Amino acid sequence: MRIDAWKRYGWLRHGFSTRHGGASAIYGGNSLNLGWTKEDDAVSVKENRVHFAQCVDPDFGTKSGSSLVTVRQIHSNTIHVIREGEGASEGKLQTADGRAVLEGDGLITNMPGVLLGVGTADCVPVLLVDERTRAVGAFHAGWRGTVAGIIEQGVAMMVEEYGSHVEDLAAAVGPSIGDCCYAVGLEVREGFGRRFDYAEELFRIGVDEEEAEMYLDLWEANRRQLLNAGVAEERITVVGDCTACGVDANGRLKYFSHRGEQGITGRMLSVVGVAG
Repeated sequence: MRIDAWKRYGWLRHGFSTRHGGASAIYGGNSLNLGWTKEDDAVSVKENRVHFAQCVDPDFGTKSGSSLVTVRQIHSNTIHVIREGEGASEGKLQTADGRAVLEGDGLITNMPGVLLGVGTADCVPVLLVDERTRAVGAFHAGWRGTVAGIIEQGVAMMVEEYGSHVEDLAAAVGPSIGDCCYAVGLEVREGFGRRFDYAEELFRIGVDEEEAEMYLDLWEANRRQLLNAGVAEERITVVGDCTACGVDANGRLKYFSHRGEQGITGRMLSVVGVAG
């Protein structure tokens, strides 16, 4: 799945994966699991990753220097800059079987041929594009990363590293669990309350008065961070698909959901890069 407004950038490669059309026999069969989960076969995951990367960038794997760089995600605001000469093109930022070497939750680069990827199965993937400098970023924003300000940090790092102007940035908040399904506890509400003066606007109380569960809107939380960082409202796309309950045209679950499937599920990848 791609952002329609970004199709005008001929130099850009990006995409959000969905659940079906892969080589994995688990999670419903023929699933496009892109995560190194304990239930799936590593050979299938590697095949799925190559297939997805080639769907995003038809030149992936055919040109010298093309690579997919991911991170070992830790629910932080740690972001890595992928620069020339640091091993991305030679595959040194991944293990031999394709697993991440770097630890953190965000990546930025302006290197042609490199796809940056973050894995999700309910958390929010955010992609950031600078149309002037042709720099890009990919960020994994669960509730902890959101509270830690990873998106504001990502914008600031692109400004510092590439001389980005916020008016040239475009952002996409990808598929994740929506406030229709994301019930949270007091710890989460207190965490947002300590960090953001608009925190109360991000929560709603469920209709069941006996349980009175709180639901968090992570899409809006990350959109607000982008706005506060200076990204123009009209340049922010919120996909608005819930990973826990979203279905495709055939009525099948469209995405993997850690919460919806009680922790036994695959992973999507959200990727962005500069054409090689």
